[in-house]
Amino acid sequence: MTVAVMWEARAVAGRGAELLAWARAQDLPAAPVRRETLRAPQDRVLVITWWDAPYDADLPELPEPDEGLVSRAVHRWRFESLGTD
Repeated sequence: MTVAVMWEARAVAGRGAELLAWARAQDLPAAPVRRETLRAPQDRVLVITWWDAPYDADLPELPEPDEGLVSRAVHRWRFESLGTD
């Protein structure tokens, strides 16, 4: 099974580039099958990691950034891949 773990944060206004650099610099204790980093308006950063693991596996995730870097708590979601069309 392939599981995608999504991590999304919104930076304090004007600190999006710093949050993006922070997210890219975070190492995970295990290597995912794939890792992709995205950005969006309003200084948002999204990191998706794909794992060959059961849905409920204990998988590493990016931590919470320092309070002064983000404007709210990080959002996290987990999805099971149903394949590609």
